[in-house]
Amino acid sequence: MTTSEQIVIALAGNPNTGKSTVFNALTGLNQHTGNWPGKTVGNAQGTFTHRGESFLMVDLPGTYSLLPNSADEQVARDFICFGRPDVTLVVVDATALERNLNLALQVMEITDKIVLCVNLMDEAKRKGITVDTERLSQKLGVPVIATAARQKQGLKELQDALFDVATGRVVPKPLILRYSEQIERAVEQLEAEIAPLLRGVLNPRWVALRLLDGDHTLLEDMEKYLTDDVLPLHSVSQGVSPSWPQA
Repeated sequence: MTTSEQIVIALAGNPNTGKSTVFNALTGLNQHTGNWPGKTVGNAQGTFTHRGESFLMVDLPGTYSLLPNSADEQVARDFICFGRPDVTLVVVDATALERNLNLALQVMEITDKIVLCVNLMDEAKRKGITVDTERLSQKLGVPVIATAARQKQGLKELQDALFDVATGRVVPKPLILRYSEQIERAVEQLEAEIAPLLRGVLNPRWVALRLLDGDHTLLEDMEKYLTDDVLPLHSVSQGVSPSWPQA
């Protein structure tokens, strides 16, 4: 279980991006598994040390979206929202960026504490695909690290990026997606109403978008996890908040 000194990382990504390989490469044998409370969805956690800091990595279910149409998607979304990880690491497939970046953009709407891992760079090279990670980072406003996790390539750079974002040495400024004028007007009105109620815990723009989308599961989970007394710091912590399920 995590301690208050640990840096908590949420690990997200589409299936078949090598997300589990990244998890295993970083945490080695320092892992344990189980199920998320009340669900049949698997839960894997692992630890590693970098620059003298202890990291706890929580491997979220592989999903294509954070719009909760399944238990996997709801678990992933809720941990990023209410577990309040120090960093969310999104793993994408270098050979399928167009498809994979949809999830990354959804995470960027929720949190600015994000690192993008472009994995399977070895596969991309074999297919003649070149990924300009520096330009991608400039476009998205977040650190982008190239890896080939099976070959242990890029892992130190990835750890450095996680450390820098978690400790505030690097402050990402994620790209803000803009929608139609009608939607933006509605979002602006809702944001003004709900921002004081959220107390900085959730991104009011993202919550406004989800309310406009009619996402009732978010309202239910906000009632469950956002108490008037203590807001959960990390969902995998014991004793942090009785309202958040323990891993």
